[in-house]
Amino acid sequence: MNAVLSHWLPAWALARRELSSYFRQPAGWIIIALFLLLTGVVFAFAVLVPARPASMRAFFDASGWLLLPVAPAISMRLLAEEFRTGTVEGLMTAPVSTPALVLGKFLGSILFLLAMLIPTLVYPITLLAVSDPTPDIGPILAGYSCLLLLGILYLALGLLASSATSNATLAFIVTLFLILALLLVGTLGRQVEGTLRDIIFAMSLPPRLSDFAKGVIATNHVAWFLSLSALACAFAMIFVQWRRWR
Repeated sequence: MNAVLSHWLPAWALARRELSSYFRQPAGWIIIALFLLLTGVVFAFAVLVPARPASMRAFFDASGWLLLPVAPAISMRLLAEEFRTGTVEGLMTAPVSTPALVLGKFLGSILFLLAMLIPTLVYPITLLAVSDPTPDIGPILAGYSCLLLLGILYLALGLLASSATSNATLAFIVTLFLILALLLVGTLGRQVEGTLRDIIFAMSLPPRLSDFAKGVIATNHVAWFLSLSALACAFAMIFVQWRRWR
């Protein structure tokens, strides 16, 4: 228990510091404002359409694509900026372990993601209030679950990229590359056969997104998102520890 607390308490303190840092800078407010503005436009013109079945599908599709640049923008400075400015040295000399440092940064970015997504709950509430018949709540819950898991995965990949460089812009680009690789790897899978094909399709993201879009919250998909996110965080810890030893 003491070992867990020794990691968790510093991590939680770092997470709160990281969350507050987003709101101390214009960039954090701009990211949230743009996300809400663009999703609001989609909701107004593609969801609230008279004489069309009530569905949040257009909102979730648009939000998923918006996370493609938004998540790297949120995560690119997590560790890269600390290494660039040298402030990481203060953290490294403090009683903060590598797992606590990485976990704290990751949790802080997830809290910011939640702060960005929570205001959008007004959209399904509005749709439920004005629609007759009301839409099925299942696909809405699945859609938000997918957005959260997708955002967590993208942030984990961004954390990994940020742990490997002191250049935030490079971290942004690498994160985009990693995300696009998950989105497009299925195309490569169609060109091969056998076990390699199965492995490639197992790493492909679109089929999982498709199931969530149908309102299906499959445990194997949830496990895939969380496992890949955990793997990215583990590699980020390795990179940070390596940089500590240099």
